[in-house]
Amino acid sequence: MDPIRIDDPQDPRVAAYLDIRERDLAGRQGRFVAEGKVVLDLLLSTGRFAAESILVLENRLAGLDNILSKAPADLPVYVATSAVMDAIAGFHMHRGILAIGRKGEPQPAEALLDGLPPRALVVVLVGIANHDNVGSIFRNAAAFGADAVLLDATCCDPLYRKAIRVSVGAALKIPFASFSDTAGFTTMLARRGFEQFALSPRGRTDIRDAQRSERLALYLGTEGEGLPGNLLARLHNVRITMAEGFDSLNVAAASAIALHHFSARAIPGKV
Repeated sequence: MDPIRIDDPQDPRVAAYLDIRERDLAGRQGRFVAEGKVVLDLLLSTGRFAAESILVLENRLAGLDNILSKAPADLPVYVATSAVMDAIAGFHMHRGILAIGRKGEPQPAEALLDGLPPRALVVVLVGIANHDNVGSIFRNAAAFGADAVLLDATCCDPLYRKAIRVSVGAALKIPFASFSDTAGFTTMLARRGFEQFALSPRGRTDIRDAQRSERLALYLGTEGEGLPGNLLARLHNVRITMAEGFDSLNVAAASAIALHHFSARAIPGKV
């Protein structure tokens, strides 16, 4: 592909990259921003989302040959000087690598669950509106082999730019879907054979004693309030036991401990 030089920050071909931080808040009408070398590589190699274009700082282009070879031949690759790129983005782009992706049609939760293997581990997020936490949980889910992430309607968008960046691109790799009716969702999981654990500081079972089944759904709630009481009442509650006088971890850190435990545990009676 032949890079296309951009000298004018107002060039309509790069309009989707203008004022990135403001557009983060206003929305991008079905688009998202991928930022950095590792994230760009995942966007182009996983094929889950279509790339619309790439914008690269001119002195970063030479190091992207292997990654750009994965892109469709007709994908526009724009290059700019540091001054022009900063003017387009609205702040100093020290990473110097951006891409615009298309979200496509959201996958229904039912369809995602029906496509999972017989042995599956899924993460269910309820009320997590912090982009750093969502990004970190996606990163942990990828690191420990979770099959999917399901988010309720109050969670933030995992394709928000900061969430993708914090996830190191895992949000572009791990399948995810949203649901609105939490009670109906728990029933949906039960019908598909999922045991459902809620992580809570007040859980009756220490996580070290919790055995997973072939299919497990791990619920995580927002820090402070945690999971709603009516949801906890329907699920098996497990806790990460801590030192006396300290009762909770950051939800992202707790997810790493729980996912490591449940991904590494053998099914009872099996090697």
